[in-house]
Amino acid sequence: PHPRPDPQHPTTNQQSQALDVRALTLSLSLFLSLSLSRCLSVSCSMQYWARRLEQEIDGVMRIFGGVQQLRGIYNENRNLFEVKENVPRKLVEKVAGDIESLLAKKVRALKRLANAAEKFQKAHHWQDNIREEDIEYYDSKADTEYDDPDGEEIEREKSNSLKLEFTDDANFKTKVNYSYAAVQIPTDIYKGSTVILNELNWTQALEDVFIENRKEDPSLLWQVFGSATGVTRYYPATPWRAPNKIDLYDVRRRPWYIQGASSPKDMVIIVDVSGSVSGLTLKLMKTSVYEMLDTLSDDDYVNVASFNEKAKPVSCFKHLVQANIRNKKVFKEDVQGMVAKGTTDYKAGFEYAFDQLQNSNITRANCNKMIMMFTDGGEDRVQDVFEKYNWPNKTVRVFTFSVGQHNYDVTPLQWMACANKGYYFEIPSIGAIRINTQEYLDVLGRPMVLAGNRAKQVQWTNVYQDALGLGLVVTGTLPVFNLTEDSSDRKNQLILGVMGIDVALNDIKRLTPRYNLGANGYVFAIDLNGYVLLHPNLQPQIINFREPVTLDFLDAELEDENKEEIRRSMIDGNDGQRFIKTLIKSLDEVRLQGKGVTAKTVAVLSTHLGLVLPPYSTYYIQANLSDQILQVKCLPSAFSSPEYCKDLDLSDNNTEFLENFIALMEKVTPDSKQCDNFLLHNLILDTGITQQLVERVWKDQDLNTYSLLAVFAATDGGITRVFPNKAADDWEEEPEPFNASFYRRSLDNKGYIFKPPYRDAGYRGLDLENNTIGILVSTAVELSIGGKTLKPAVVGVKLDLEAWAEKFKVLASNRTDRDQLGCDPSTSCEMDCEANNKDLICVLIDDGGFLVLSNQEDHWYQVGKFFSEVDANLMSALYNNSFYARKESYDFQSVCAPEAQSNTGAAPRGVFVPTVADLLNLAWWTSAAAWGSMPPGPRRCAGAEEVAGDSMEARETSCIMKQTQYYFSTVNATYNAIIDCGNCSRLFHAQRLANTNLLFVVADKPICSQCESVKLLQAEVRAPPRDPNQCELVDRPRYRKGPHICFDYNATEDTSDCGRGASFTPSLGVLLSLQLLLLYSSASRHPLPPAACL
Repeated sequence: PHPRPDPQHPTTNQQSQALDVRALTLSLSLFLSLSLSRCLSVSCSMQYWARRLEQEIDGVMRIFGGVQQLRGIYNENRNLFEVKENVPRKLVEKVAGDIESLLAKKVRALKRLANAAEKFQKAHHWQDNIREEDIEYYDSKADTEYDDPDGEEIEREKSNSLKLEFTDDANFKTKVNYSYAAVQIPTDIYKGSTVILNELNWTQALEDVFIENRKEDPSLLWQVFGSATGVTRYYPATPWRAPNKIDLYDVRRRPWYIQGASSPKDMVIIVDVSGSVSGLTLKLMKTSVYEMLDTLSDDDYVNVASFNEKAKPVSCFKHLVQANIRNKKVFKEDVQGMVAKGTTDYKAGFEYAFDQLQNSNITRANCNKMIMMFTDGGEDRVQDVFEKYNWPNKTVRVFTFSVGQHNYDVTPLQWMACANKGYYFEIPSIGAIRINTQEYLDVLGRPMVLAGNRAKQVQWTNVYQDALGLGLVVTGTLPVFNLTEDSSDRKNQLILGVMGIDVALNDIKRLTPRYNLGANGYVFAIDLNGYVLLHPNLQPQIINFREPVTLDFLDAELEDENKEEIRRSMIDGNDGQRFIKTLIKSLDEVRLQGKGVTAKTVAVLSTHLGLVLPPYSTYYIQANLSDQILQVKCLPSAFSSPEYCKDLDLSDNNTEFLENFIALMEKVTPDSKQCDNFLLHNLILDTGITQQLVERVWKDQDLNTYSLLAVFAATDGGITRVFPNKAADDWEEEPEPFNASFYRRSLDNKGYIFKPPYRDAGYRGLDLENNTIGILVSTAVELSIGGKTLKPAVVGVKLDLEAWAEKFKVLASNRTDRDQLGCDPSTSCEMDCEANNKDLICVLIDDGGFLVLSNQEDHWYQVGKFFSEVDANLMSALYNNSFYARKESYDFQSVCAPEAQSNTGAAPRGVFVPTVADLLNLAWWTSAAAWGSMPPGPRRCAGAEEVAGDSMEARETSCIMKQTQYYFSTVNATYNAIIDCGNCSRLFHAQRLANTNLLFVVADKPICSQCESVKLLQAEVRAPPRDPNQCELVDRPRYRKGPHICFDYNATEDTSDCGRGASFTPSLGVLLSLQLLLLYSSASRHPLPPAACL
């Protein structure tokens, strides 16, 4: 054994190590001491330089901004305007009343239509021998042209459709004919069938009611009857807006129809993944689940599980979750991973489903409990499970689906459905999926029909994209019941369909105040799910009428505890008002803003109104003019909003627009009904006031003396005046002040707000010799009139970047005389942003972390970039030392290019698993439908199970974008720190500039690459898969309230009709033509199967 070292007598090696440690400690102490002394001296210099910068900025703004002079001009013209008050409660009550009046008209029209439809159908006599030529109607798809994948036009089916003429209509944004209604029939339904022809026959009488409704209310938009047979009759007539490929629109899958046709649902989907389920059958099951999920809305709850010997959820969701778009997307992605193996045990699947439905510790619909089972067949009836969980009350309906082509006995599946108030369906092919995954709604509609008038309640949908091009709409819906009786005087229990009337979201917006609320005030509305109906951030980028636009209030804003409380209070229908300080997300930064929020319930919409009103918008100016119209002749250097008059000709060219405006003003008076009097009077007032600012302050000043490119003023009246006139040609900001970032930020913040031109990370800059870059500096003009404070305008200057960068270097230096080069003898050149710019970085960064000015010439073209793109190491240090805080947010309204999808499946080779979007793909749909038309049996063609995925088209899809934004934390003093990275350590100093949104930073230049750090990201990027993590979010669901009425039980319901086989009857002509097209379009890419298999 080695002897232990004696601590009293250290070895030579130990003594050497001790000396090294002492030397290192001494060296480090010396470095820290020198750094500390340097910090102390620099701290004084920084404070001195900061004061010089603050004084220079303040001086320029006092001379050129004209804040004091503009206050005087307003006071001198006090006789031309009044100061009005925004009373939040009164404003909300008025908006609520106006919306109620608007919707009440639509409700009357809706009820008239629903009653008429029930009367017409009851009086109709069924005709077995009815022929297509016996019916006159306008087929909206008769003139629609479809292209095949190779660009060839597809021959249209012969049609007996009426030939109509159409005229452009501004309300509908398309060509319409007010004398007729149009009919749309899904492509996969044979329009010559007896059922469809009888449906067309009796719904013909609705046209007269449509026309009468419009006479009573000319503002009505689309009036639509969606039939349970799939026929859509809508008024006024217009050609169908269909994609270039096959049109798979089916009214029964639209959000408004689903909501009107049944009460909310608690659904558990169980999928048999035993070994007998393989290849095409498994693919059919997966697609069936996708389609089933699309029949659910945000009022419904769902879970999906697979089973063989055991049952397990297909996703991370362990209980029923809200059937919103994001949760359904998780299900759809995870269903693709199902693999067939093992043996079938129905008991495992059903026990799992019943346990899910009995879980009362979670939020759920508590209505229409049901189990949907997809299987290829089996012998077990699991009667003991039903006796244990569901009998005798049968509160859970069971729907069974026999999927694929096989020779199994389906009697047990029929028995399960019939014994549990459900229905049995067969899905032998892809073509049967769409029909049979939605017909369960007819069964759920039975208790509604039997409930009669109690169930006839108007419901309003979420916001969604109109299929005919109106944009964002909400739809009022009312179910239409079959009132006929059989020979035994038993009431019919079938729902005939759903009646709907659209209301454009813009029509509701017009009822809300905007301009008197100021640039940062707004009205918003949410429904019982917490989704916004009205909000300035409700701006979906994708036009996808298959999905509703569901944006939660907490996603439209930046989530915090105050907003959670406001959201909950509004959902509960509580009136109230509160003042909060909150972060507000703008176009390129996050800023701090205080707002008062008032909430009011709108009973008709079950939607709750809120008003956001910043304190400075409590009062506003209302012009009171008589013959001041001639002041508009002073407009040539000003921009104005296009919303003043209806007949104003718009133009992107400012000069041309102003000429049009002046020409119109010569024809009309300020009080003309063609114009918005409030806007027009305020515009004229502000035109005169800003002209006086030009005459008194700007006209005689030499902007070049202070290196200014322009001076400007923007007002609440809609004027943005830029001086001199030639500078207006280079103005890149929004001409409407309320939409301009500098204007809104200046109102929210005190002092001078610097705004560099925004540059993304990829910007490479301009040649500064031939291009001038400007930096805006603005501040709000605050008035106090009779004790009432308001901010009617923002003024500012536009700095010449290159000249002010040189000025910045001088102000952040030790020069005492502007003409003297070098340092003052009493100071050190070591810390000098001008003399020592080769070793020292001096920058001004704004409150969002964007570069404003720098002493480094190679930084000039990077002005406006997020500073981490310029110096990642230094920006990280500023964040780590709490100069900046950050907030992550998600944009759920974005659109992205498609991502490559992995191919997974149960077959031994890779196969393409279709998504719901792929059903729109012609080749997939028709090939699968054609295979489904073959008789069942073991004989199959080689390769029949393989479906080509290379015909998928690249198309934009909705996606989630993630953004991390930065803002000033509470640190407000001078701060010194060392960025420690060994021999590459950097010293930096930072100080906020008073009365501005700027941070002044001085730092050593990095001397080696070892000091590199992770770059902070600010730009919006596509969120990684499963970010945000839906699996975690569903465990803490946001507060919501579902519909308060449920119709899922009636003692008189007749459940004897519970399904006996397949109900899919495709149009043979359509099927054959589509299959021929498939063969033609795919011949060049895929070998044809053997002739014997065709």
